[in-house]
Amino acid sequence: MGLVSVQENGNTEVGVNNKYRRMDSQTNDDDFGDDYDASQHHHQMERRRTTRKFVFACSVFASLNNVLLGYDVGVMSGAILFIQEDLNITEVQEELLVGILSVVSLLGSLGGGRTSDAIGRKWTMGLAAIVFQAGAAIMTLAPSFEVLMIGRILAGVGIGFGVMIAPVYIAEISPTIIRGSLTSFPEIFINLGILLGYVSNYTFSGLPAHTNWRIMLAVGILPSVFIAFALCIIPESPRWLVMQNRVDEARSVLLKTNENEAEVEERLAEIQLAAGLNNGEEKAVWRELLNPSPALCRMLITGFGIQCFQQITGIDATVYYSPEIFKSAGITDNTKLLAATVAVGVTKTAFILIAILLIDKVGRKPLLYVSTIGMTMCLFSLGAALSFFGQGSFGIALAILSVCGNVAFFSVGMGPVCWVVTSEIFPLRVRAQASALGAVGNRVCSGFVAMSFLSVSRAITVGGTFFIFSAFSALSVAFVYKFIPETKGKSLEEIELLFQDGYELQGSEVQLGDVEHLVQKE
Repeated sequence: MGLVSVQENGNTEVGVNNKYRRMDSQTNDDDFGDDYDASQHHHQMERRRTTRKFVFACSVFASLNNVLLGYDVGVMSGAILFIQEDLNITEVQEELLVGILSVVSLLGSLGGGRTSDAIGRKWTMGLAAIVFQAGAAIMTLAPSFEVLMIGRILAGVGIGFGVMIAPVYIAEISPTIIRGSLTSFPEIFINLGILLGYVSNYTFSGLPAHTNWRIMLAVGILPSVFIAFALCIIPESPRWLVMQNRVDEARSVLLKTNENEAEVEERLAEIQLAAGLNNGEEKAVWRELLNPSPALCRMLITGFGIQCFQQITGIDATVYYSPEIFKSAGITDNTKLLAATVAVGVTKTAFILIAILLIDKVGRKPLLYVSTIGMTMCLFSLGAALSFFGQGSFGIALAILSVCGNVAFFSVGMGPVCWVVTSEIFPLRVRAQASALGAVGNRVCSGFVAMSFLSVSRAITVGGTFFIFSAFSALSVAFVYKFIPETKGKSLEEIELLFQDGYELQGSEVQLGDVEHLVQKE
């Protein structure tokens, strides 16, 4: 009853009064109707600009942790060359050092879901930065392989926290119309971090081997300073606040992040209903995830599956071991190897902008089709370049082109859209921990690929390994066709309907219902 009265008050003051006054002004030309309409339009446009700037800033700040992940991935590809020289580590230790971060980060992702439900999305980001910073400091000062591994494990836990929480937070504060673009920001910042890591490799490679890799790793601490500043600015997720029954605070955040004031109470009511506060549903999240309903089971298959396919198609192998790949193609000079990896980083970062511009216009699924098909062709051509064209100039050119093409197609779709879809599809009550499960699948597959790449490539050649990746990429096309729904233009609460009656209804009844819902709002 309290909710209804609040909603009525909200509509009377903000929506209905304005509506009647606009009608009145249109029928009484002698009054100040034109001036009032102009004033209202100016107010709405000004509010839209202010709201979008605020949400944009929150999304940028929330994505800063992802710079840490990207930087670590990028910088380790070059730093490992000098760590090998300085600490005399074996090939197995090299694989372990590179891959352990992905495996351990699953602990952070698992803990991150529960932590973010307990202390909030915002402060989970802060915790992620602190843990990563401690790990990076230990790695920078590490005198031995064992100490280096301790720092790497800590950094992995911090990255696990950060990777799963940023897309969830951004999806929960973003207006529906631009949610896809904003939820892609974490992937942009991962790419930016990778590029910065590559540039750091190239910049410090001329220093002595005992010093250069330590400086490369130390630079990764710097983004934490900006994260501390960001936490003083960004608000808590309104959906988390509703889960804590802090409805007034949630309303305040929605007023800052929603372009239309009249929709705030309606959106708040939707969130409360989704959170189960209105009907008193209290079901243990993990019990629900372990014994899911048919609809939730479909969501878990979609979320977990796309996260696994993102990694088993070999993107981390391409990024971590790009110097090894180019060495197999015939490039031998370390400086030229690192320069080639910078070109990969620039390509990967540049093409993410295409996804940002198109994801809310053409939709998630078309981008995934372009991405997975393009990756399949590039991975196959890379396998062919390394297997059949020796170490001549044509083989080198084809290898570089194929690697750049692979990361470009990844950035257009599979990279950002994977995180967008995972953050959108789950019901509010299980969103954080279900997203964490998806992130765990991502990190496990990433770790498996990173820790086995050198061994597998020694057994079946580097080219043969990329033929396997191309086969997995071809399977991902079929997975997108069968299991990924189109979520463009739907609120988080509406997306749940897509999974209620099975995937076959996505194109008809569900979308018709959404249209009716939007017409009623008008």
